Amino acid sequence: MDTLKSPNGKNRIGIYLSAIFILFICAVVSVMMERTNFSFGNISTSTPFGIKADEKNKNMELAAVEPVVLSLDTALYDKKMIELANYASTTSTTTVRLWPTKTVYPNAGALLPFNRIVAYYGNLYSKGMGVLGQYPEDVMLQKLQAEVKKWELADPTTPVIPALHYIDVTAQESAGSDGKYRLRMPDSQIDEVLRMAKKIDAIVFIDVQVGKSTIQEELPLLDTYLKMPNVHFGIDPEFSMKTGKRPGTVIGTMDASDINYTARYLAKIVRDNNLPPKILVIHRFTEDMVTNYELIKPLPEVQIVIDMDGWGDPAKKLNTYRQVVYFEPVQFAGFKLFYKNDLLPPSTRILTPDDLLELKPRPIYIQFQ
Repeated sequence: MDTLKSPNGKNRIGIYLSAIFILFICAVVSVMMERTNFSFGNISTSTPFGIKADEKNKNMELAAVEPVVLSLDTALYDKKMIELANYASTTSTTTVRLWPTKTVYPNAGALLPFNRIVAYYGNLYSKGMGVLGQYPEDVMLQKLQAEVKKWELADPTTPVIPALHYIDVTAQESAGSDGKYRLRMPDSQIDEVLRMAKKIDAIVFIDVQVGKSTIQEELPLLDTYLKMPNVHFGIDPEFSMKTGKRPGTVIGTMDASDINYTARYLAKIVRDNNLPPKILVIHRFTEDMVTNYELIKPLPEVQIVIDMDGWGDPAKKLNTYRQVVYFEPVQFAGFKLFYKNDLLPPSTRILTPDDLLELKPRPIYIQFQ
């Protein structure tokens, strides 16, 4: 038994047992460290999802700079569209309900029907083309904000977005150097409108009166601005002179093919630049201004508004709305109000928000000229 003793007299068995105990403790600690993702120095042990911690951190950093993917609340969309159709007060079971129309859902980020748009229309070079160019900037913006407030009070359930609707290409009485009977505004004027809009968090519409030109020729020239998320588009068939007549002598026309071309063009801009849906406004006050309306196709990237553009006394305007909007549904309805022409005799008043909210469908785009 003397061979089991160390030279200093300690029992070697105790040393061996101590060493085994220490090894056991080290093994336990190692397992605990692995399960709790802990290590001395750099964090490099495995994570619960099979991703190394340094790789996980890198992925989290990448995710932080990627755009957030939004989704459309289709239930709320359907609810708002039914509200706009405004059949709640109709008790008859035989009523033909043309609204809401059956179209594709828009992409996430769509402004309509979740908001109402109240726009001031015109050209900065002209006091006669609309209120946008009629008043000094601050006065005009204050007046627009006052109209926005009226709509917020009339329909508290629908937020209101102000807009400046700028006529960038204007029809002309003279042919011009190329014989197209239209005049393009300099880009500096669009820049000025964008600057004004920013002061009140408004969106901007660029409007085109093609004259004897075409939408296919004019639209691509505005790409720089249409790539901006706050810029939308409008076309005015009244001044699309397919018959060859001079603008202002007869009422012009556009076909569904022109409108669908415009929608497809805007949709490509939306897709290529990862933008929210654009709004396309088409002015209309006669049936012939827009032909083959039933072939117009709204797209997930483009929401289409038919804007009742006629002026006159309330009864005349409401009848026009019924003929060119209600009976020929596309997707959304708009209504234009004229500060001056709507008060010409025999008219004695301008229609109010309460008046327009009685319409079927309720307009979601309101424009003042």
